[in-house]
Amino acid sequence: MATIEECRSALERLSENLARTEGDLRSAAALDRSLSCRITDLDVTFVGRLVDGRIQDVVTVQGPPAERAEIRLTMAGDDLVALVDGRLHFAKAWGSGRVKLEAGLRDLLRLRKLL
Repeated sequence: MATIEECRSALERLSENLARTEGDLRSAAALDRSLSCRITDLDVTFVGRLVDGRIQDVVTVQGPPAERAEIRLTMAGDDLVALVDGRLHFAKAWGSGRVKLEAGLRDLLRLRKLL
């Protein structure tokens, strides 16, 4: 089972990956939205902002977040690490229910280019 530190590190690597995107992918990542990533097996949520392709101001809260973020991810810690490491394909994980992504329709359409 991934630790909180491993999950935080994976989110930092995801932020770096998003910041390095170019072209159409860059425009898809250039959102300004609140973001949460709920790690079910650790009962924690990472809360921050996606700003111009970077995940910023990340804090860890116990349990579910107090406020509903505009973009919400839910998964196990091992799945987060595997997604960022490229060992787990997002579409397969989402299709099987291992990963949940919730957002407004316009955001989902933009994010699909990244995922």
